[in-house]
Amino acid sequence: MVRDVDEDARGIIAPDVGLQHFRLERHAPSARVARFVDRYWVASWDLRGRDPYPQRVLAHPVVNVVFAPEGAAIHGVATRITTRTLEGVGWALGVMFRPAGFRPFLGRPLSTIVDAVLPLDEVFADAVELAAAVRAAGPDAAAGVVDAALGRLVPADRQPSEDTTAIVERIAADPAMVRVEALAAEEGLSTRQLQRRFADHVGLSPKTVIRRYRLYEAAERARHGPGVDWAALAVELGYSDQAHLTRDFSAVI
Repeated sequence: MVRDVDEDARGIIAPDVGLQHFRLERHAPSARVARFVDRYWVASWDLRGRDPYPQRVLAHPVVNVVFAPEGAAIHGVATRITTRTLEGVGWALGVMFRPAGFRPFLGRPLSTIVDAVLPLDEVFADAVELAAAVRAAGPDAAAGVVDAALGRLVPADRQPSEDTTAIVERIAADPAMVRVEALAAEEGLSTRQLQRRFADHVGLSPKTVIRRYRLYEAAERARHGPGVDWAALAVELGYSDQAHLTRDFSAVI
């Protein structure tokens, strides 16, 4: 189920401030496309008479395809916070793939596009026509246009990357999952095998992915409750002590 941003703002830095400058809506993909796509998101803003607003994002460890005023592009998995400056009036549609979900479309390891931004036509043959159709549809109907296009492209057979998707989504859902070795053992893999699979299908190491989701968890706890017991949270998230958690949290978020 796609959750509203008020319930889940993971990845958006200072979401309560940001949402004073833009509106964010989320839409679920069709059942066929949902094998590979987590959700569609539509951001819209009207900052006429106001200063430009720089929104910072620590994106999920996934690929996003973004249709924006300046054009359409594929954003590989990011290892750092990125900033998008909003100004004037505009809107953008994003396709947030599931972890490892873009691997069948890219056709090569996702490690090859980490921190990269690719033109849409590097992967999708009908990119020009699709981008034009999205803009013509407008923010209310754009997600349906892209969903129909992706529905024609999804492979019928189960892909090896779909098993990796399930692993990453377990990490995201279980704050107690903090050790790569334990995760590999549960999957019947060696640590090295798991690392190779993540490099190919996700683009990041299992350790990095675990750390990313644990920091999201810490950020959401801080957002929803000012009285966070950081020492207890550090233990819950697998940190050796509070200092390590607060150092990571401050450095990244």
